Amino acid sequence: MEKGTLVEFRVGAERRLGVVDRPDGKTRVFVIDERGQPHSLAPRQITYTVTGETFQPSQIPKFLQEVNGYLDPSSLEVAWELLVEDGEVVTPLQMAELLFSESLPSQCYAAYWLLSDDKTYFKQKGDAYEPRTTTQVAERKHQLEVEALKVRGQQEFLDRVDKALNKEPVEWQRHDRHRIEALEKYAALLADTTKAGVTYETVARAYPPSAPVLETMNLLGRPATPQAAFQLLIDLGLWSPHENLFLRRSSIPIQFPTKVIEVAQQRLDFIPPDKDIDRLNLTHLKVYTIDDESTTEIDDGLSWERLPDGRERVWVHIADPTRWLMPEDELDLEARRRGSTVYLPTGMVPMFPELLATGPMSLVQGRECCALSFGIILDEAGAVVDYCIHASLIKPTYRLTYEDVDEMLQLGVQAEPEIKDIADAAEKRKAWRYAQGAISINMPEAMIKVKGDEVSIDLLDDSPSRRLVAEMMIVAGEVAARYGKENNIPLPFRGQPQPELPPEEELILLPAGFVRACAMRRCMPKSEMSITPVRHAGLGLDTYTQATSPIRRYSDLLTHFQLKAHLRGEVLPFTADQLREVMIMVTTITQEVTMVERQTNRYWALEYLRRNPDEIWEVTVLMWLREDSGLALILIEDLGLQLPMFFKRPVTLGEELLVKVSLSDPQKDVIQFQEIIYQEAAAN
Repeated sequence: MEKGTLVEFRVGAERRLGVVDRPDGKTRVFVIDERGQPHSLAPRQITYTVTGETFQPSQIPKFLQEVNGYLDPSSLEVAWELLVEDGEVVTPLQMAELLFSESLPSQCYAAYWLLSDDKTYFKQKGDAYEPRTTTQVAERKHQLEVEALKVRGQQEFLDRVDKALNKEPVEWQRHDRHRIEALEKYAALLADTTKAGVTYETVARAYPPSAPVLETMNLLGRPATPQAAFQLLIDLGLWSPHENLFLRRSSIPIQFPTKVIEVAQQRLDFIPPDKDIDRLNLTHLKVYTIDDESTTEIDDGLSWERLPDGRERVWVHIADPTRWLMPEDELDLEARRRGSTVYLPTGMVPMFPELLATGPMSLVQGRECCALSFGIILDEAGAVVDYCIHASLIKPTYRLTYEDVDEMLQLGVQAEPEIKDIADAAEKRKAWRYAQGAISINMPEAMIKVKGDEVSIDLLDDSPSRRLVAEMMIVAGEVAARYGKENNIPLPFRGQPQPELPPEEELILLPAGFVRACAMRRCMPKSEMSITPVRHAGLGLDTYTQATSPIRRYSDLLTHFQLKAHLRGEVLPFTADQLREVMIMVTTITQEVTMVERQTNRYWALEYLRRNPDEIWEVTVLMWLREDSGLALILIEDLGLQLPMFFKRPVTLGEELLVKVSLSDPQKDVIQFQEIIYQEAAAN
């Protein structure tokens, strides 16, 4: 190749022109670019040779200026239209003559430039270029339009991301949701790090990112790992640093489908006819609803009355959500899919849309409400001697908290003697159940609440008011089950096998109180569901079903569907086989709900302890988890929390000691305590 020949070569993707200076060995040549930099090139690296003139490196800018005057990509379409019919192959020189009616070196190079850059009209064939067919050009144009739209969409997404990262308000577009949902699903994999031995690195290796995640993280220059995806969602303001990964990883729906919300609103706007046309009017009764102050789904109320024959009757009124839905309609199927309301420290995920669940479905003070009412008469010992069940109409009189009722009982408020009468019936009822073999296991229970950035833990006392409500709900469940058994109605009956408790001589060796209760609790078998009556050993009942939370538990709703249909004399909505099938599905869902609730409570318990590293806690050693390695379960009595602790010295069950938190990492589910000796505790 002669000295002074102008050639094109590439540095990366960039075109570069250089002038041949001298040979470099047998096959390579040295070229000098316009910047005066030398390059040693092999023949295959030279992509174009300008013929007809020789050049100096200093002439390259002027040559390029001439070339730029001819670089009009639209001119290729005209040339293609002339050549496509015959499919004629052209060289850059021929294309220059066709486009510019001349073939000067700058024109030939411009023609080459246009052809080599073109992705639409021509394709390279050796040193020449062949026109694509009409069909191919149409396809290429469509493909390029799609690619351009994709690039534009990516840039617009990046612009929205920049705004979000700068804490500016952002309106995420519908097509952004695909990326965001993929990121959310991938980040939720971090929930696996709470499992023993699972690290961030393990999760990243086990779950490679999906294509949308990989593309998004690459666009943003971030590593495509679950941890990085989690941090990105926080940075974008879409997640909080304490996002509930257990809930995200579960199959529990967080939002209601639009269709379900629309149906709920229609039920409010166009109230469906009441199938229970002969509801028993009990609006003359004084009705007390008793709940925590934060409760919004109010599904039970209590009344007491003296009958003309002198007997006393307790009424347990249960909310009647079936007034607003039918088996297999959109609301019913959505509730079935959810299984139950999910109660979390940060709030609840309801089983029904809130506009129904906290409104017309609930027993709201001062409003006439539809209910399913259980009228119950007890004998002196506390056994049910008579009962009735009615679709009813009630008017809740008082919305009370547990604290209100405890205070009323303590003060003996004369204006509301019914509260004392109901409490007496509850105590009588409890005594009867324990005479039937019920098993009492009293362990402190924590109620964890998160409001804004504040985390609080309250101890749920076994107060008279809570015992009152619990006993009334249990007796309603017994009555519902008895009615089902007597009338051969398939119901979701609940039972519990008789536990094999440790012998009395073994129990007596354990410290009384929490340690002994913990040992008994370990022996209690899980409750089970059946479509036929079965004994519930823990409650001391021969037959039992749950019927008192139909707004919050789907199994209770099933009981209502069956009971109300029978009371109306209609065909039952569920046969035994159908009920069994639905119960299997719902049981699986509610087990997942229970697990998410447990994991979330533990997360916030560890977060609470992480925020209080200097607090000294009084704990009791409850039981050994692995005695050989010194791992025991301890109870923080002031919080009602049971957590593991390693001991480096011999301790005994029931021993009380002082500890501080040395490490608490809720995301990795790690908690470590250190024992505090008395002198150190006194100094603090």
